[in-house]
Amino acid sequence: MKASQKKIIITPLNWGLGHATRCVPIINALLENNFTPIIASDGNALSFLRKEFPSLEYIEIPAYNISYHRNLKLGLLLQIPKVLKAVREERKIINNFILKNTDVVGVISDNRFGVRSSLVPSVYVTHQVNVLSGSTTFFTSYFHQQIIKKFDECWIPDKNGSEFSGKLSSTKKNLNTKFIGVLSRFKKQELTQNIDVLIILSGIESNRVFLENKLISAFKNDTRNIVFVLGKIEPAQKSWKKENITYYNYVLSEELQNLINSSKIIICRSGYSSIMDLAVLDKKVFFIPTEHQDEQEYLASFLETKKLAPFSKMKDFVKEDISKIENYKGLKTTETKLDSDLFRLFERKRKL
Repeated sequence: MKASQKKIIITPLNWGLGHATRCVPIINALLENNFTPIIASDGNALSFLRKEFPSLEYIEIPAYNISYHRNLKLGLLLQIPKVLKAVREERKIINNFILKNTDVVGVISDNRFGVRSSLVPSVYVTHQVNVLSGSTTFFTSYFHQQIIKKFDECWIPDKNGSEFSGKLSSTKKNLNTKFIGVLSRFKKQELTQNIDVLIILSGIESNRVFLENKLISAFKNDTRNIVFVLGKIEPAQKSWKKENITYYNYVLSEELQNLINSSKIIICRSGYSSIMDLAVLDKKVFFIPTEHQDEQEYLASFLETKKLAPFSKMKDFVKEDISKIENYKGLKTTETKLDSDLFRLFERKRKL
């Protein structure tokens, strides 16, 4: 088999855009190491990666269709049956594809439970070995770890010592985990910082809209240069200006990289992919975690305790809060280049 024929299926969960964006450096590393990525996902995650990598092959797999509920835990509990149905369907689709395509040598799943195969090495990507859910954390973590055990390896996008993920990724259990370094699609650039406040919105609807309305209202009479990236993946990219605020419905990686590098202050969710991106770009940031999402609330609190970034609950936020940033160090780390050794497990002979 020629090097260029070695194909790896990579599948991000469609939950906001974080899983898709952190797959970008993995996809680039696969290309650099003579693998051909095949991207499998659904919804906005699939649309985003199609725009980033238009020449690659794509597979549409069933959506988990996790909808936002005011009580996030109850909402997720009620949606378990349809998620399990999608997990069974996606596994069937992926395994049938692998059976028909003998040049597939591996699978990389970013938090998609059913995307694995007994025929080729299967990798699970997550920073949440432990899934926080309040009083039910033991059970949600146990359930997730049972899924992780079904994969050949679990890649954790963080440095040894869980620098940015804290207790989410720390475990004494043998789950064949590898800390692969901080993943980001961005590179730090020395650009003129002519944007006073850059607001990056993300997350599942309608939660994203709640924050959009809150922040537009907070900054509508501000005299500074404010930029909103709304995080709405639509057929055509567009931008418009209203008074002091510039709006983008969405931007792709290169343009967002330039916007962040050109900004003095960032406001965004405390999603883990955002944390990694901003750390690589050495930025000052103010976080507004998604309500009732224990992971984001923990990460915001964890980084505040380390004096790296302040945060506020959405209902309590006022624009004057961002002045607190001056008392925090900001996020900073070195860019990770994925080592070719990471992909050696895909050299194993495919099972018949």
